[in-house]
Formats: sequence, structure tokens, C-alpha cells
Amino acid sequence: MAAHPLLYTLHIQLEPLQLDPPIWRRIRVSGDCTLRKLHHFIQAAFGWHSCHLHEFSNGLNTYMPLDAELMYQYDDVLDDRKTKLRRVFKEADRLRYLYDFGDSWQHVIAVETIEPCDFTGTWCEVLDGARACPPEDVGGVPGYLDFLALIQQPASEEGRNALEWAGGCFDPEGFDRRAANAAVQRICNNLWG
Repeated sequence: MAAHPLLYTLHIQLEPLQLDPPIWRRIRVSGDCTLRKLHHFIQAAFGWHSCHLHEFSNGLNTYMPLDAELMYQYDDVLDDRKTKLRRVFKEADRLRYLYDFGDSWQHVIAVETIEPCDFTGTWCEVLDGARACPPEDVGGVPGYLDFLALIQQPASEEGRNALEWAGGCFDPEGFDRRAANAAVQRICNNLWG
């Protein structure tokens, strides 16, 4: 017997114990979504570029990409392409998502609501959020905090260099829900993950 389709409303917060004010997103995603697809949705919703490794953990199991070159390194890790959201959230109502093993960006994913839906397949939408995602390769939390301090001094050489490195401008308070949702919808429409 097939499981009844479910929609999960998830609150995803970046480094909740280290970044204040918080950087977060709220998404609604179908339970048929694999963790690999959830990775792509998180990347799009936050504005990451998906250029680093990632893993999920629910305290019981760890899930990550088990591509050919990585499979021999991990004995107790499960393939994130073969694990659906509804299975993971039967075991726990929180999930840890680590992106970029060098910068070590920790995200906490909490289930806010679970509701039945009338469709199957993978689907996602961005409902809300706050603040801009840190730039890729900024150096984790310490590097990001240094970067924020530098861009507060745009007249200094270090401040100008930091802004130039970030593409010319960076607004730490900026979040555009419509743009984030459009990025997520492109993933839904292109059948990524």
C-alpha cells in the first residue's frame, strides 16, 4: 500500500547558535522529495551555489552523495538520492544539513507542520525567509563575521576589496522571497536531483 502524499513545512536556519540576527528560510516541500533534491532546494532558497559537498544527519543516520569516488570512504553512510523526506522525518522532527565541509555551514531543519496533499511527486516552494546567505568560501562563521565588519568600512582598502570579492555589493539584510521561490521552481520544472 502506497503512503498517502504529505507536505512538510520546514524551517531551515543557518548556524542558529552563532549568527544573530538569524538567517533562515521556510519552505513547503512534498514528502516524496529525496534528500538530494532537498539539498538542491535548500541551495536555491538560500542562494548557495552547490559547489561543495553536503550531508544530512538526523542523529541516527548520515546521508550524503555516495558517488563512485566517495563510496569506499564511508561504511555507515546512506545515499541521499535513495532516501525520501517522509522516511527521515518518521525517525525525527529535526535534521542537520552540513554544506561545505571546509567552511562547515550547519543548517538546522525543523518540521513545523505536516499535512496531506492531493498530488504525488517532488514539489517545493519558498514561503518566507530573512537575511542574505553568506558568500561562498567566505571562511565559515568567523570569516563571515570578519567580512561583515570589513564591508561596514567601504572607504577603506580592505572594505573595498571585500566588496569587490563579493561581486561589488552585498546587503546582509537582503532577502527576496520571489527570487528564491523562482530558483526553487526552476529546479522543480527541470527535474534536478
